[in-house]
Amino acid sequence: MTTVDRSRLPDVGSDPAFAFPQMRRHRLSAGLDLRTIEHRSLPVLALALQVADGSGSDPAGREGLAALTADMLDEGVGDLSALDVAEALERIGAEYHVDVDADATTIAMVTLTRHASRGAELLAGSVLRPSLREEDFSRVRQLRLDRLRQVRDQPAAMAERGLLHLLYGTHPYGHLPIGATGSLRALTSADVAAFHAAAYRPDRATLVMVGDLEHDAMRDIAEAAFGGWTPGRGREAARSPVETVTAAPGPSLAIVPREGAAQSFLRIGQLGPPRRTPDYEALLMMNAVLGGQFVSRMNLKLREEKGYTYGARTGFDWHRQASTFSVETHVDTAATVDAVLDALAELTDIRGARPVTEDELAVAKASLTRGLPRSFETAPQVARIASHLVLYDLPDTHFEDLSARVRGMRAEEVSQVAAAHLHPDRFSTLIVGDPAVGARLAQTLGLGEPVVLSPEV
Repeated sequence: MTTVDRSRLPDVGSDPAFAFPQMRRHRLSAGLDLRTIEHRSLPVLALALQVADGSGSDPAGREGLAALTADMLDEGVGDLSALDVAEALERIGAEYHVDVDADATTIAMVTLTRHASRGAELLAGSVLRPSLREEDFSRVRQLRLDRLRQVRDQPAAMAERGLLHLLYGTHPYGHLPIGATGSLRALTSADVAAFHAAAYRPDRATLVMVGDLEHDAMRDIAEAAFGGWTPGRGREAARSPVETVTAAPGPSLAIVPREGAAQSFLRIGQLGPPRRTPDYEALLMMNAVLGGQFVSRMNLKLREEKGYTYGARTGFDWHRQASTFSVETHVDTAATVDAVLDALAELTDIRGARPVTEDELAVAKASLTRGLPRSFETAPQVARIASHLVLYDLPDTHFEDLSARVRGMRAEEVSQVAAAHLHPDRFSTLIVGDPAVGARLAQTLGLGEPVVLSPEV
């Protein structure tokens, strides 16, 4: 019998080896780019079709068009109604969902491998032949307008909307994918049809298939489902690329007023580099130390030491162009000014006054490398990660290389990228809360009167 010494913690072994599964590339007869990955843990197939247009492609005054178009895809296929499509998906036990971000739209499905052909056929039908009926358009648009009314009562969502406006201004990245009340009301079913014809094209899309099938079998299934995809005639060949982002010239303070609010929802942020920055791994490490985990500086300061909040975090929202880096928390109204000052101090100190320590570096490395394999456990997870590689044009070995680069990172490298990318003179602070707090903070920071953002969306 083995004796276990329970008086001490077990020894920490070396990090397990991690390798991204083999991904093969194919080109279908319609010109559609296909990536296949064999994933044998369960008899399921995950499909993710990524279209190279997201909310950043919304025309001015038509914000919300990309997301509304994506919502319309399963509202009828050919002569099938939305209920017919839902019943067809239910019969094969398929899960279907769409995701729209600034740079792309992804239509995803998971089904059993024995229903792989039917699942691919249903996915292709929703993308290639959506009915786009007027009555369905009116109903879906009204649902989104109702959702916007709900957003007004959600301080976190209002904070996200306000920060995008502060950082990006009128740039296409500067709005939520859902759009705004005025822009949604201005949309027509003809706008949706035109956007679909322009954006949903085989030469502007990539299909990822991950599941318990051989590569060639997945290719044959995809060819049968998507082989007849042809671009809409008489439409533009491709949408214009998103215009260049211009950083805000200096710090700013804004408030979304909620008279008498007991809490303030805070976002402090700035524009950062695009996803393909060579500093990506070092920035991940910086974020882990600063606010990306429970034992990070920001959370230990605002929660553990000061007791302002239940939690504070920092994070990047990566894009093809300028991304955002921000602090997110909510605090008691009376603690708002002190919480903002402490958060700004942490953002400033990591640039040099309090450089990253070896202990912080070790914890950050462990959190990034040892937790990585759990992001690749299921077929849908692998499909999502593979789509990420496609979106940002990253090599297949990206995540293996990431682990190696993180393990070899030095503390001074992390402090150096903090100094290079964090700019205290450019941070924008947004408060969703009592306007009297905004006035006090403006006086403390010497920024003049805060900008008042309307809660109407």
